[in-house]
Amino acid sequence: MLKQRFIEALVAEDVGRGDLFSRISESVDIRAYVVAKSDGVFGGREYIELLAQMYGIALMWDVKDGSTFHTGEKLFYVSGDSKTLLSLERSILDMALHASSIATLTAQYVKAIEGMGVKLLDTRKTRPLLREFEKYAVRCGGGLNHRMGLDDCLMLKDTHLKTIDDLDAFMAEVRQKIPFTAKVEIECETLEMAQRAMKAGADIVMCDNMSLEETKEVVAYRNAYYPHILLEASGNVTLETIVEIAATGVDAISSGAIIHQANWIDLSMRVEA
Repeated sequence: MLKQRFIEALVAEDVGRGDLFSRISESVDIRAYVVAKSDGVFGGREYIELLAQMYGIALMWDVKDGSTFHTGEKLFYVSGDSKTLLSLERSILDMALHASSIATLTAQYVKAIEGMGVKLLDTRKTRPLLREFEKYAVRCGGGLNHRMGLDDCLMLKDTHLKTIDDLDAFMAEVRQKIPFTAKVEIECETLEMAQRAMKAGADIVMCDNMSLEETKEVVAYRNAYYPHILLEASGNVTLETIVEIAATGVDAISSGAIIHQANWIDLSMRVEA
């Protein structure tokens, strides 16, 4: 239902009070295709299929979510009434472009740490009202989602910790009030804070903007005393630094860059003669 409302809003934004071309043109059956003008990893099929179902157009796919494509490849075909199809052109392309761009960058990060046993996670640094869509695009690129919002995991960031006088007492209360299945993650900037968080009963400890050496110390302490606790590294994660971070022994690395630093790839729709 949420996806449907998203698509309706997307189309309404573009069509407004009505496509002016539709007022003066005759309806004919047409077929068009989307072609890649740059290399990438595809995302958006799940949403485009729903749009096609909602607006009565037909699709034929040569690509799946997560598939690699190259310049010049025809990715999928769309066919239907010309007025409908041409009014949806930009909506279709924008979803494919946006999702594929995030998927493409995410796949580069995933490939960089392939075989190292470390998961790549996204963050909540998403564009307003686009979180579900952008996190879906991360999955298309082979990444995993961190929490979707404030209701599926309790994360205690530095701002939260400033309001807590007794972490042990707070954690005891937390376990009585949050859902049984919800995890608690505590953001830590030092080894000492990470040790406190583990002792207090955190399920996940985030090594936030720690040096590589300090992160290794946290990993060693976790392995020795709290092997059940998951460790996440975050902060200053780039394609140049991610391998070194993964080598510290953390379980996961989170990066907002895979979403907000993704540059748009180039796709185009063309109507067949």
